[in-house]
Amino acid sequence: MEYTPYSLLIDVGWISALMVVGNVLRRKVPFFQTLLIPSSITAGLIGLVLGPEVLQLINFSEHIGTYTSILIAVVFASMPYSMTFDRSVRSGARNMWSFSTGMFMGQWALFILLGVFVFQPIWGTESWFGMMLPVGFVGGFGTAAAVGGALEGAGAAAASSLGFTSATVGTLAAIVGGIIFTSWGMRKGKTSAMPSKLPWDLRSGYIDEERDRPSIGRATTNPSAIEPMALHVGIIALTVLLAYLVNGVISDIFPAVSIPLFAMSFVIGIIGMGILKALKKPKYLDKDTVNTISGAATDYLIAFGIASIVPAAIADYLLPLVILFVLGVVYCLFFLFWVAPRWFGEKWLERGVFGWGWATAAVATGIALLKIVDPKLKSGTLNEYGVAYIGFAPFEIGMTIVAPIAVIAGFTAGLGWISLLIALVVLGVAVFGKWLPARGHVRGDERPAEPSTAET
Repeated sequence: MEYTPYSLLIDVGWISALMVVGNVLRRKVPFFQTLLIPSSITAGLIGLVLGPEVLQLINFSEHIGTYTSILIAVVFASMPYSMTFDRSVRSGARNMWSFSTGMFMGQWALFILLGVFVFQPIWGTESWFGMMLPVGFVGGFGTAAAVGGALEGAGAAAASSLGFTSATVGTLAAIVGGIIFTSWGMRKGKTSAMPSKLPWDLRSGYIDEERDRPSIGRATTNPSAIEPMALHVGIIALTVLLAYLVNGVISDIFPAVSIPLFAMSFVIGIIGMGILKALKKPKYLDKDTVNTISGAATDYLIAFGIASIVPAAIADYLLPLVILFVLGVVYCLFFLFWVAPRWFGEKWLERGVFGWGWATAAVATGIALLKIVDPKLKSGTLNEYGVAYIGFAPFEIGMTIVAPIAVIAGFTAGLGWISLLIALVVLGVAVFGKWLPARGHVRGDERPAEPSTAET
Protein backbone atom coordinates (compact mmCIF):
# COMPACT_ATOMS: atom_id res chain seq x y z
CA MET A 1 0.00 0.00 0.00
CA GLU A 2 1.30 3.46 -0.94
CA TYR A 3 2.50 5.53 2.01
CA THR A 4 0.82 8.95 2.15
CA PRO A 5 0.36 11.68 4.79
CA TYR A 6 -2.89 9.94 5.66
CA SER A 7 -0.89 6.80 6.47
CA LEU A 8 0.97 8.85 9.06
CA LEU A 9 -2.38 10.11 10.38
CA ILE A 10 -3.66 6.54 10.74
CA ASP A 11 -0.49 5.38 12.52
CA VAL A 12 -0.37 8.30 14.94
CA GLY A 13 -4.14 8.21 15.46
CA TRP A 14 -4.20 4.52 16.37
CA ILE A 15 -1.19 4.69 18.69
CA SER A 16 -2.64 7.81 20.35
CA ALA A 17 -5.92 6.02 20.94
CA LEU A 18 -4.06 3.08 22.45
CA MET A 19 -2.16 5.40 24.78
CA VAL A 20 -5.50 6.77 26.01
CA VAL A 21 -6.58 3.16 26.59
CA GLY A 22 -3.34 2.57 28.47
CA ASN A 23 -3.97 5.60 30.64
CA VAL A 24 -7.50 4.40 31.45
CA LEU A 25 -6.17 0.95 32.36
CA ARG A 26 -3.55 2.56 34.62
CA ARG A 27 -6.29 4.51 36.40
CA LYS A 28 -8.81 1.69 36.72
CA VAL A 29 -6.89 -1.61 36.97
CA PRO A 30 -4.84 -2.37 40.11
CA PHE A 31 -2.39 -4.56 38.15
CA PHE A 32 -1.23 -1.61 36.08
CA GLN A 33 -1.04 0.59 39.18
CA THR A 34 1.02 -1.93 41.13
CA LEU A 35 3.61 -2.26 38.37
CA LEU A 36 3.40 1.45 37.42
CA ILE A 37 3.18 0.47 33.77
CA PRO A 38 3.40 3.60 31.58
CA SER A 39 0.58 4.08 29.10
CA SER A 40 3.09 4.08 26.26
CA ILE A 41 4.25 0.54 27.07
CA THR A 42 0.64 -0.65 27.35
CA ALA A 43 -0.18 1.02 24.03
CA GLY A 44 2.80 -0.59 22.33
CA LEU A 45 1.97 -4.08 23.57
CA ILE A 46 -1.69 -3.75 22.56
CA GLY A 47 -0.60 -2.38 19.19
CA LEU A 48 1.75 -5.34 18.72
CA VAL A 49 -1.03 -7.86 19.42
CA LEU A 50 -3.70 -6.08 17.36
CA GLY A 51 -1.34 -5.00 14.58
CA PRO A 52 -0.39 -6.55 11.23
CA GLU A 53 2.06 -9.08 12.70
CA VAL A 54 -0.42 -10.87 14.99
CA LEU A 55 -4.21 -10.37 14.86
CA GLN A 56 -4.21 -7.87 11.96
CA LEU A 57 -7.04 -5.82 13.47
CA ILE A 58 -5.19 -2.48 13.24
CA ASN A 59 -3.88 -1.44 9.84
CA PHE A 60 -0.60 0.17 10.84
CA SER A 61 1.61 1.07 7.88
CA GLU A 62 4.81 -0.85 7.28
CA HIS A 63 6.79 2.25 8.26
CA ILE A 64 5.91 2.48 11.96
CA GLY A 65 9.32 1.07 12.87
CA THR A 66 11.04 4.03 11.19
CA TYR A 67 9.30 6.60 13.39
CA THR A 68 11.45 5.59 16.35
CA SER A 69 14.63 6.82 14.64
CA ILE A 70 13.15 10.30 14.29
CA LEU A 71 11.56 10.35 17.74
CA ILE A 72 14.77 9.33 19.54
CA ALA A 73 16.50 12.11 17.57
CA VAL A 74 13.92 14.58 18.92
CA VAL A 75 14.65 13.40 22.47
CA PHE A 76 18.40 13.89 22.08
CA ALA A 77 18.04 17.14 20.14
CA SER A 78 16.06 18.50 23.11
CA MET A 79 18.65 17.65 25.74
CA PRO A 80 21.17 20.46 25.19
CA TYR A 81 18.39 23.08 25.37
CA SER A 82 17.25 21.85 28.78
CA MET A 83 20.29 20.36 30.51
CA THR A 84 22.80 21.96 32.82
CA PHE A 85 26.49 21.12 32.99
CA ASP A 86 26.99 21.61 36.71
CA ARG A 87 29.50 19.70 38.82
CA SER A 88 27.13 16.87 39.79
CA VAL A 89 26.21 16.18 36.14
CA ARG A 90 29.85 16.11 35.05
CA SER A 91 30.77 13.77 37.91
CA GLY A 92 27.82 11.48 37.20
CA ALA A 93 28.57 11.52 33.46
CA ARG A 94 32.08 10.25 34.16
CA ASN A 95 30.76 7.17 35.90
CA MET A 96 27.96 6.80 33.35
CA TRP A 97 30.57 6.79 30.58
CA SER A 98 32.61 4.09 32.28
CA PHE A 99 29.54 1.98 33.05
CA SER A 100 28.02 2.34 29.57
CA THR A 101 31.20 1.84 27.60
CA GLY A 102 32.34 -1.09 29.75
CA MET A 103 28.94 -2.77 29.50
CA PHE A 104 28.72 -2.16 25.75
CA MET A 105 32.21 -3.33 24.82
CA GLY A 106 32.06 -6.20 27.31
CA GLN A 107 28.86 -7.54 25.76
CA TRP A 108 30.35 -7.43 22.29
CA ALA A 109 33.58 -9.04 23.48
CA LEU A 110 32.07 -11.87 25.52
CA PHE A 111 29.57 -13.01 22.91
CA ILE A 112 31.91 -12.69 19.95
CA LEU A 113 34.35 -14.96 21.78
CA LEU A 114 31.60 -17.37 22.87
CA GLY A 115 30.45 -17.57 19.27
CA VAL A 116 33.92 -18.45 18.03
CA PHE A 117 35.13 -20.74 20.81
CA VAL A 118 31.90 -22.34 22.12
CA PHE A 119 28.95 -22.12 19.72
CA GLN A 120 30.89 -22.80 16.52
CA PRO A 121 32.71 -25.94 17.80
CA ILE A 122 29.66 -27.41 19.58
CA TRP A 123 26.73 -26.52 17.29
CA GLY A 124 28.52 -25.72 14.05
CA THR A 125 27.21 -22.18 13.84
CA GLU A 126 29.01 -19.49 11.86
CA SER A 127 31.83 -17.54 13.50
CA TRP A 128 29.63 -14.43 13.63
CA PHE A 129 26.71 -16.17 15.39
CA GLY A 130 27.61 -14.96 18.90
CA MET A 131 27.86 -11.41 17.59
CA MET A 132 24.11 -11.45 16.98
CA LEU A 133 23.47 -11.11 20.73
CA PRO A 134 25.01 -7.63 21.13
CA VAL A 135 23.80 -6.67 17.65
CA GLY A 136 20.20 -7.14 18.83
CA PHE A 137 20.51 -6.52 22.58
CA VAL A 138 22.76 -3.52 23.18
CA GLY A 139 22.52 -2.46 19.54
CA GLY A 140 18.78 -2.74 19.00
CA PHE A 141 16.83 -2.88 15.77
CA GLY A 142 18.93 -0.17 14.09
CA THR A 143 22.20 -2.02 14.61
CA ALA A 144 20.52 -5.30 13.68
CA ALA A 145 19.57 -3.76 10.35
CA ALA A 146 23.01 -2.22 9.78
CA VAL A 147 25.26 -5.14 10.78
CA GLY A 148 22.84 -7.86 9.67
CA GLY A 149 22.38 -6.22 6.29
CA ALA A 150 26.13 -5.85 5.76
CA LEU A 151 26.76 -9.50 6.66
CA GLU A 152 23.86 -10.65 4.52
CA GLY A 153 25.32 -8.73 1.61
CA ALA A 154 28.54 -10.65 2.15
CA GLY A 155 26.74 -14.01 1.99
CA ALA A 156 25.55 -14.55 5.58
CA ALA A 157 21.96 -15.31 4.60
CA ALA A 158 20.49 -15.57 8.11
CA ALA A 159 22.28 -12.60 9.68
CA SER A 160 19.46 -10.06 9.38
CA SER A 161 16.83 -12.48 10.63
CA LEU A 162 18.98 -13.50 13.59
CA GLY A 163 19.73 -9.88 14.40
CA PHE A 164 16.07 -8.90 14.43
CA THR A 165 15.17 -12.00 16.43
CA SER A 166 17.77 -11.00 19.00
CA ALA A 167 16.42 -7.44 19.12
CA THR A 168 12.88 -8.74 19.58
CA VAL A 169 13.79 -11.12 22.42
CA GLY A 170 15.92 -8.45 24.04
CA THR A 171 13.06 -5.96 23.95
CA LEU A 172 10.66 -8.41 25.58
CA ALA A 173 13.25 -9.34 28.22
CA ALA A 174 13.86 -5.65 28.89
CA ILE A 175 10.20 -4.84 29.43
CA VAL A 176 9.27 -7.87 31.53
CA GLY A 177 12.48 -7.83 33.58
CA GLY A 178 12.49 -4.05 33.84
CA ILE A 179 8.99 -3.89 35.30
CA ILE A 180 9.86 -6.59 37.85
CA PHE A 181 13.13 -4.91 38.85
CA THR A 182 11.69 -1.41 39.11
CA SER A 183 8.87 -2.62 41.37
CA TRP A 184 11.41 -4.44 43.58
CA GLY A 185 13.76 -1.45 43.70
CA MET A 186 11.04 1.01 44.71
CA ARG A 187 9.88 -1.30 47.51
CA LYS A 188 13.49 -1.55 48.74
CA GLY A 189 14.08 2.22 48.60
CA LYS A 190 16.76 2.05 45.91
CA THR A 191 15.52 5.12 44.01
CA SER A 192 16.40 8.76 44.53
CA ALA A 193 13.32 10.31 42.92
CA MET A 194 10.45 8.14 44.17
CA PRO A 195 8.82 8.46 47.63
CA SER A 196 8.56 5.40 49.87
CA LYS A 197 4.76 5.55 49.73
CA LEU A 198 3.44 6.34 46.29
CA PRO A 199 0.69 8.96 46.08
CA TRP A 200 -2.56 8.14 44.30
CA ASP A 201 -1.87 10.40 41.31
CA LEU A 202 1.40 8.56 40.64
CA ARG A 203 -0.19 5.14 40.93
CA SER A 204 -3.25 6.05 38.86
CA GLY A 205 -1.39 8.20 36.36
CA TYR A 206 -3.93 11.04 36.57
CA ILE A 207 -3.94 14.20 38.69
CA ASP A 208 -7.51 14.69 39.91
CA GLU A 209 -7.15 17.99 41.78
CA GLU A 210 -6.73 20.99 39.49
CA ARG A 211 -4.69 22.87 42.09
CA ASP A 212 -2.12 20.04 42.10
CA ARG A 213 -1.59 20.06 38.34
CA PRO A 214 1.86 21.52 37.55
CA SER A 215 2.62 23.78 34.62
CA ILE A 216 4.20 22.02 31.64
CA GLY A 217 6.09 25.15 30.61
CA ARG A 218 6.25 28.95 30.45
CA ALA A 219 5.76 31.17 27.41
CA THR A 220 8.87 32.87 26.05
CA THR A 221 7.15 34.69 23.18
CA ASN A 222 3.98 36.70 22.70
CA PRO A 223 1.46 34.62 20.70
CA SER A 224 0.87 37.63 18.44
CA ALA A 225 4.35 36.95 17.03
CA ILE A 226 4.54 33.17 17.29
CA GLU A 227 2.89 30.63 19.56
CA PRO A 228 5.49 29.63 22.20
CA MET A 229 4.96 25.91 21.59
CA ALA A 230 5.42 26.44 17.84
CA LEU A 231 8.76 28.17 18.49
CA HIS A 232 10.03 25.37 20.71
CA VAL A 233 8.87 22.60 18.38
CA GLY A 234 10.31 24.49 15.43
CA ILE A 235 13.79 24.87 16.90
CA ILE A 236 13.94 21.22 17.96
CA ALA A 237 12.68 20.12 14.52
CA LEU A 238 15.29 22.38 12.88
CA THR A 239 17.97 20.78 15.03
CA VAL A 240 16.97 17.29 13.86
CA LEU A 241 16.76 18.47 10.24
CA LEU A 242 20.27 19.95 10.36
CA ALA A 243 21.55 16.71 11.91
CA TYR A 244 19.96 14.74 9.06
CA LEU A 245 21.52 17.03 6.45
CA VAL A 246 24.96 16.86 8.09
CA ASN A 247 24.74 13.07 8.17
CA GLY A 248 23.91 13.12 4.46
CA VAL A 249 26.99 15.20 3.68
CA ILE A 250 29.20 12.91 5.77
CA SER A 251 27.77 9.82 4.04
CA ASP A 252 28.46 11.37 0.62
CA ILE A 253 32.10 12.02 1.55
CA PHE A 254 32.63 8.81 3.55
CA PRO A 255 30.15 6.18 2.26
CA ALA A 256 31.25 3.62 4.87
CA VAL A 257 30.49 5.94 7.79
CA SER A 258 27.01 5.86 9.31
CA ILE A 259 26.36 8.13 12.30
CA PRO A 260 23.08 7.58 14.21
CA LEU A 261 20.68 10.46 13.69
CA PHE A 262 20.07 10.83 17.45
CA ALA A 263 23.82 11.17 18.07
CA MET A 264 24.24 13.90 15.46
CA SER A 265 21.07 15.61 16.73
CA PHE A 266 22.64 15.85 20.17
CA VAL A 267 25.81 17.40 18.70
CA ILE A 268 23.84 19.91 16.63
CA GLY A 269 21.77 20.70 19.73
CA ILE A 270 24.94 21.50 21.67
CA ILE A 271 26.03 23.82 18.85
CA GLY A 272 22.57 25.43 18.84
CA MET A 273 22.70 26.05 22.58
CA GLY A 274 26.21 27.43 22.17
CA ILE A 275 24.92 29.90 19.58
CA LEU A 276 22.14 31.04 21.93
CA LYS A 277 24.69 31.60 24.69
CA ALA A 278 26.97 33.49 22.31
CA LEU A 279 24.01 35.73 21.44
CA LYS A 280 23.41 36.17 25.19
CA LYS A 281 20.03 34.45 24.91
CA PRO A 282 20.58 31.29 26.98
CA LYS A 283 16.97 31.35 28.18
CA TYR A 284 15.44 31.94 24.76
CA LEU A 285 13.80 28.52 25.16
CA ASP A 286 11.97 27.46 28.30
CA LYS A 287 13.45 24.29 29.78
CA ASP A 288 10.13 22.95 31.05
CA THR A 289 8.55 23.35 27.63
CA VAL A 290 11.49 21.61 25.99
CA ASN A 291 11.19 18.77 28.50
CA THR A 292 7.47 18.50 27.75
CA ILE A 293 8.17 18.10 24.03
CA SER A 294 10.92 15.58 24.75
CA GLY A 295 8.64 13.63 27.08
CA ALA A 296 5.86 13.48 24.50
CA ALA A 297 8.30 12.27 21.85
CA THR A 298 9.52 9.61 24.29
CA ASP A 299 6.00 8.31 24.87
CA TYR A 300 5.36 7.94 21.15
CA LEU A 301 8.82 6.47 20.65
CA ILE A 302 8.12 3.74 23.19
CA ALA A 303 4.67 2.93 21.83
CA PHE A 304 5.73 2.81 18.19
CA GLY A 305 8.90 0.88 19.00
CA ILE A 306 7.06 -1.91 20.81
CA ALA A 307 4.18 -2.03 18.29
CA SER A 308 6.66 -2.44 15.41
CA ILE A 309 8.32 -5.60 16.78
CA VAL A 310 8.39 -8.36 14.16
CA PRO A 311 8.86 -11.78 15.81
CA ALA A 312 11.05 -14.07 13.72
CA ALA A 313 11.56 -17.77 14.41
CA ILE A 314 14.79 -19.28 13.09
CA ALA A 315 14.24 -23.05 13.44
CA ASP A 316 17.76 -24.10 12.43
CA TYR A 317 19.26 -22.02 15.26
CA LEU A 318 16.64 -22.68 17.94
CA LEU A 319 18.77 -24.42 20.59
CA PRO A 320 21.89 -22.23 20.30
CA LEU A 321 19.65 -19.16 20.13
CA VAL A 322 17.91 -20.07 23.39
CA ILE A 323 21.27 -20.63 25.10
CA LEU A 324 22.63 -17.40 23.62
CA PHE A 325 19.67 -15.39 24.92
CA VAL A 326 19.84 -16.95 28.39
CA LEU A 327 23.53 -16.08 28.66
CA GLY A 328 22.78 -12.58 27.38
CA VAL A 329 20.17 -11.99 30.07
CA VAL A 330 22.58 -13.29 32.74
CA TYR A 331 25.23 -10.84 31.54
CA CYS A 332 22.79 -7.93 31.72
CA LEU A 333 21.63 -9.01 35.19
CA PHE A 334 25.25 -8.95 36.35
CA PHE A 335 25.61 -5.33 35.26
CA LEU A 336 22.29 -4.39 36.82
CA PHE A 337 22.71 -5.95 40.26
CA TRP A 338 26.50 -6.04 40.75
CA VAL A 339 28.08 -3.29 38.65
CA ALA A 340 25.40 -0.56 38.86
CA PRO A 341 25.33 -0.35 42.71
CA ARG A 342 29.11 -0.02 42.78
CA TRP A 343 29.24 2.58 40.01
CA PHE A 344 26.31 4.76 41.10
CA GLY A 345 26.03 4.51 44.88
CA GLU A 346 23.17 3.57 47.16
CA LYS A 347 20.42 5.20 45.05
CA TRP A 348 21.48 3.40 41.89
CA LEU A 349 18.18 2.08 40.54
CA GLU A 350 17.39 4.80 37.98
CA ARG A 351 20.75 4.48 36.28
CA GLY A 352 20.83 0.71 36.71
CA VAL A 353 17.38 0.23 35.17
CA PHE A 354 18.27 2.58 32.33
CA GLY A 355 21.39 0.48 31.76
CA TRP A 356 19.34 -2.75 31.89
CA GLY A 357 16.93 -1.47 29.24
CA TRP A 358 19.79 -0.33 27.05
CA ALA A 359 21.86 -3.49 27.55
CA THR A 360 18.93 -5.68 26.51
CA ALA A 361 17.14 -3.54 23.96
CA ALA A 362 18.88 -0.26 23.07
CA VAL A 363 18.60 3.28 24.45
CA ALA A 364 14.90 3.85 23.69
CA THR A 365 13.84 0.96 25.93
CA GLY A 366 16.17 2.18 28.66
CA ILE A 367 14.36 5.52 28.56
CA ALA A 368 11.00 3.73 28.77
CA LEU A 369 12.02 1.86 31.92
CA LEU A 370 13.65 4.94 33.41
CA LYS A 371 10.30 6.76 33.22
CA ILE A 372 8.74 4.12 35.49
CA VAL A 373 11.06 4.93 38.40
CA ASP A 374 11.75 8.54 37.41
CA PRO A 375 8.61 9.82 35.64
CA LYS A 376 9.73 13.46 35.64
CA LEU A 377 13.35 12.58 34.78
CA LYS A 378 14.65 14.40 37.87
CA SER A 379 17.40 11.90 38.69
CA GLY A 380 19.68 13.39 36.03
CA THR A 381 20.22 10.00 34.40
CA LEU A 382 19.46 11.17 30.86
CA ASN A 383 21.52 14.33 31.30
CA GLU A 384 24.48 12.24 32.42
CA TYR A 385 24.02 9.84 29.54
CA GLY A 386 23.80 12.71 27.08
CA VAL A 387 27.12 14.13 28.29
CA ALA A 388 28.71 10.67 28.51
CA TYR A 389 27.58 9.86 24.98
CA ILE A 390 30.14 12.29 23.58
CA GLY A 391 32.88 9.95 24.83
CA PHE A 392 30.91 6.79 24.14
CA ALA A 393 29.81 7.53 20.57
CA PRO A 394 33.10 6.47 18.91
CA PHE A 395 32.74 3.00 20.41
CA GLU A 396 29.11 2.56 19.31
CA ILE A 397 29.65 3.93 15.83
CA GLY A 398 32.97 2.11 15.52
CA MET A 399 31.56 -1.31 16.39
CA THR A 400 28.69 -0.92 13.93
CA ILE A 401 31.18 -0.17 11.17
CA VAL A 402 34.02 -2.51 12.16
CA ALA A 403 32.05 -5.64 13.14
CA PRO A 404 30.94 -6.72 9.64
CA ILE A 405 34.34 -5.77 8.20
CA ALA A 406 36.09 -7.94 10.80
CA VAL A 407 33.83 -10.91 9.96
CA ILE A 408 34.41 -10.54 6.23
CA ALA A 409 38.18 -10.24 6.81
CA GLY A 410 38.23 -13.34 9.04
CA PHE A 411 39.19 -11.29 12.10
CA THR A 412 36.14 -12.10 14.22
CA ALA A 413 38.06 -13.55 17.18
CA GLY A 414 40.56 -10.71 17.02
CA LEU A 415 37.74 -8.17 17.30
CA GLY A 416 36.47 -10.06 20.34
CA TRP A 417 39.82 -9.93 22.14
CA ILE A 418 40.32 -6.23 21.32
CA SER A 419 36.82 -5.44 22.58
CA LEU A 420 37.50 -7.33 25.80
CA LEU A 421 40.70 -5.37 26.38
CA ILE A 422 38.88 -2.07 25.85
CA ALA A 423 36.11 -3.06 28.27
CA LEU A 424 38.58 -4.07 30.98
CA VAL A 425 40.60 -0.86 30.57
CA VAL A 426 37.49 1.37 30.72
CA LEU A 427 36.11 -0.35 33.82
CA GLY A 428 39.58 -0.46 35.38
CA VAL A 429 40.03 3.29 34.95
CA ALA A 430 36.93 3.88 37.07
CA VAL A 431 38.04 1.43 39.76
CA PHE A 432 41.69 2.42 40.04
CA GLY A 433 40.98 6.09 39.34
CA LYS A 434 38.75 6.10 42.45
CA TRP A 435 35.71 7.31 40.55
CA LEU A 436 33.37 4.92 42.36
CA PRO A 437 31.33 6.16 45.34
CA ALA A 438 31.86 4.65 48.77
CA ARG A 439 29.51 1.77 49.57
CA GLY A 440 26.26 3.09 51.03
CA HIS A 441 27.01 6.55 49.59
CA VAL A 442 24.11 8.83 48.60
CA ARG A 443 25.10 11.48 46.06
CA GLY A 444 24.75 14.98 47.34
CA ASP A 445 22.20 15.95 44.68
CA GLU A 446 20.09 12.87 45.39
CA ARG A 447 19.41 13.10 49.12
CA PRO A 448 15.75 12.64 49.99
CA ALA A 449 13.85 15.88 50.34
CA GLU A 450 12.93 17.00 53.81
CA PRO A 451 9.23 16.56 54.57
CA SER A 452 7.19 19.72 54.29
CA THR A 453 5.29 21.21 57.21
CA ALA A 454 2.03 19.92 55.77
CA GLU A 455 3.44 16.39 55.60
CA THR A 456 4.60 16.48 59.22
